Amino acid sequence: MAGLRVLDLATLFAGPLAATLLGDFGAEVIKIEHPRRPDPSRGHGPSKDGIGLWWKLLGRNKRTMTLDLSTDEGRALLLRLATEADVVIENFRPGTLEKWGLGPDQLHAANPRLVLARVTGFGQFGPYAGRPGFGTLAEAMSGFAAVTGEPDGPPTLPPFGLADSVAALSTAFAVLTALAGRAAGGVGQVVDLAIIEPLLTVLGPQPLWYDQLGYVQPRTGNRSTNNAPRNTYRTSDGQWVAVSTSAQSVAERVLRLVGRPELIDEPWFGSGAGRAAHADTLDEAVGTWIARRDRAAVLAAFEAAEAAIAPIYDVRDVLDDPQYRALDSVTEVPDEELGPLRMQNVLFRLSATPGAIRWAGRPHGADTDAVLGELGLSAGEIARLRTAGTL
Repeated sequence: MAGLRVLDLATLFAGPLAATLLGDFGAEVIKIEHPRRPDPSRGHGPSKDGIGLWWKLLGRNKRTMTLDLSTDEGRALLLRLATEADVVIENFRPGTLEKWGLGPDQLHAANPRLVLARVTGFGQFGPYAGRPGFGTLAEAMSGFAAVTGEPDGPPTLPPFGLADSVAALSTAFAVLTALAGRAAGGVGQVVDLAIIEPLLTVLGPQPLWYDQLGYVQPRTGNRSTNNAPRNTYRTSDGQWVAVSTSAQSVAERVLRLVGRPELIDEPWFGSGAGRAAHADTLDEAVGTWIARRDRAAVLAAFEAAEAAIAPIYDVRDVLDDPQYRALDSVTEVPDEELGPLRMQNVLFRLSATPGAIRWAGRPHGADTDAVLGELGLSAGEIARLRTAGTL
């Protein structure tokens, strides 16, 4: 994506992460923050020496500048930047850019080829459009929380930004789709992405099931309504493993491994739904066998049997795992403020045009003078704008 210029006006978290994904593969991303109210991700989660570590990940491969878009001069500078940009990503409440005179009409008047990606909780129209929207609300309203957790427990929310992350992936895809359309038709367009929608998509056929059968998927904990055995099991050394038997052949291998081959001959064993209806029996067979062995022995036996299993990892295990190390999934990045940092690598590997992490998240406004200098502003003009509070 070298040669692609992206203006990241968004905060917390879907919009900025979409810009990060584009920057990882060569796009020039300029992160524009308010002079006195930086992106809140700089203060989210643990910090070191007063520097937020989440920002180091979210802000990687971005140049950072400050600009108050509520001022006349700030708006004028944004429009000048937009004339040389390919993409603008924003997540203000609907109507905010229009109120500032920076809506799609004004941006496309300045640059008809611009792709404007608008990422909001509920979209640009509809009865909820004006509400504040966050990933947690999408996790609740999409149906995700309703099917997550134990059957007799409460709906469960994820302990990380799931909806925002899925929305970020969707936004990056939407931007590339719009750019492909621009390549064919020569003009930009507006991307309207509501965070409540991508997670609804990845939840699968729930609306279809309800529409055709009146079926509402229940909470099943770690079990599945589609196959069994599928669960987490504790080993004799207090560790945990996860077993999956989506394929019939794998289910048969697991039952032979744990010494219960007679269950394979049961008439219900021949389908995933049939096995799921007898999950208690299968969990007892698999769980008892696993509970008598330590994790290393369990993993080795399953691997020898070509049965599907994985250890339940925390982040320490991830960093120590030989497969992740071989893929360089977590890589070391130099940083001018904190020294070497380890963070997730780019999302996928391309054989001819691989992405790269060129730098971690930079200090607030670190590139303001350089970016404005490229617009032709003198050092004196930049100093005046900073004194006026525009920068």
